[in-house]
Amino acid sequence: QVQLVESGGGLVQAGGSLRLSCAASGIAFSSNAMGWYRQAPGKQRELVAMISGRGGATDYVDSLKGRFTISRDNAKNTVYLQMNSLKPEDTAVYYCSAQRFYTGSPDYWGQGTQVTVSS
Repeated sequence: QVQLVESGGGLVQAGGSLRLSCAASGIAFSSNAMGWYRQAPGKQRELVAMISGRGGATDYVDSLKGRFTISRDNAKNTVYLQMNSLKPEDTAVYYCSAQRFYTGSPDYWGQGTQVTVSS
């Protein structure tokens, strides 16, 4: 059974930082690209960042480059999202995803973790 369990969300003031974690089980972790998506109220879910299985390739939505960093620790089956200089518009539920192919669609989703940035 595949499980992706996010943690690290919470309430933070604008300008602050958070690090999200996603612990994976039930998949060959290093063979899967991992992603972070987010969904704000009333909006569609959007890709935030993606990282390849071995961590050699990363992609970010242009608007977040320089503030957010995705990384992974294959020994711990965990992917991270470091979020700095947070803004109120970053408020959303953040989801972890796993997919067999880097350019494909997610095969699995986590349950999401709420991030709220106050002004």
